[in-house]
Amino acid sequence: MRKISAQDWDSLLARQSEPTPFMRHAYLCAMEDSGSACSATGWTPRVLTLHQAGNLGPADLVAAVVLYVKPHSYGEYVFDWAWADAYQRHGLSYYPKAVGAVPFTPVPGSRLLADSPASKTALINAIEAMAQQDDWSSVHLLFVSEDDQQATASAGWLSRHTVQFHWHNALYADFEQFLGSLSQEKRKKIRQERRKVSEAGVTFQTLCGTDIQTTDWDFFYKCYAQTYFEHGNAPYLSRDFFQRMQDTMPNHWVLFVAENEGQRMACSLISIEGQVAYGRYWGALERVDCLHFEACYYQPIAWCIAHGLTRFEGGAQGEHKMARALLPVKASSAHWLAHPDFADAVERYLEKEGRGVAAYLENLEARSPLKKA
Repeated sequence: MRKISAQDWDSLLARQSEPTPFMRHAYLCAMEDSGSACSATGWTPRVLTLHQAGNLGPADLVAAVVLYVKPHSYGEYVFDWAWADAYQRHGLSYYPKAVGAVPFTPVPGSRLLADSPASKTALINAIEAMAQQDDWSSVHLLFVSEDDQQATASAGWLSRHTVQFHWHNALYADFEQFLGSLSQEKRKKIRQERRKVSEAGVTFQTLCGTDIQTTDWDFFYKCYAQTYFEHGNAPYLSRDFFQRMQDTMPNHWVLFVAENEGQRMACSLISIEGQVAYGRYWGALERVDCLHFEACYYQPIAWCIAHGLTRFEGGAQGEHKMARALLPVKASSAHWLAHPDFADAVERYLEKEGRGVAAYLENLEARSPLKKA
């Protein structure tokens, strides 16, 4: 990423339908430079750029994509282990494969940065040519924007869908008005959960942008790493990565710090871009009933209402989020497989899986926490 102009990359990103902070030049550089996503961790970056014919000047960049060549499928949140196993059972190599995604970050957004539909089509063709040249088994664009999904589908790529849960702001004046939009059962449950945290003596401090100091980032990372270690894993992201976020993208972060009797004991971190907030990380050094819900949902939602943000994305999976008024939405990915027989088999599998996802979405929508009209 360092070989690409930050200004050129971010200018192209800003022209897309769904830009996110996680596709910014500084964010992707931090992933690479901190050692969080690099060849040593199995995320070898390959940046493909398209320029106006005969030119390589800044004004001539017309399309770009960052791909990661991988020997495994960890940290993607769109699971293809069964595909890799099927390849192996037939004596074929599924790895290396290429992934167009933000490492360890299941946030939908633009992946194919292009200045026009024609440039996007040319970029897709260039990706396929690179895959064949480098003998990748497949290319996977994960959590793509709607227009990226449509462009890849038109090019013959396979579409795959999953479900996420997002909160939408109906211009609520405050958190109480938001609660008033919910069914009585859900409204009562949220109030009970918040009361448990309050009665435990927990209070919150909110820090935004440059108000998040190095000591705050240190505390956050301690909590973040603790959560991973409790689940038997090392954290995906290094402390150096978050230092780079403080240095290069401070205004894209909001930190909610929980305290009990003057002592910090938990926190959650969200990212913001325009009118959208993205729930990202959390951790706790002490256990308090319902603290996770307060730190990761209720504090961010209240902050979004107070600051007029239109959407809060809760991340991958988690049907329990519906009880907190995060509603189901479809998230898509696009897949290209080099082997024609496996491409046919995966297509049939995805057709069946897609019907299941559609039925699941329909079932979830029937259980909406919102008041009935």
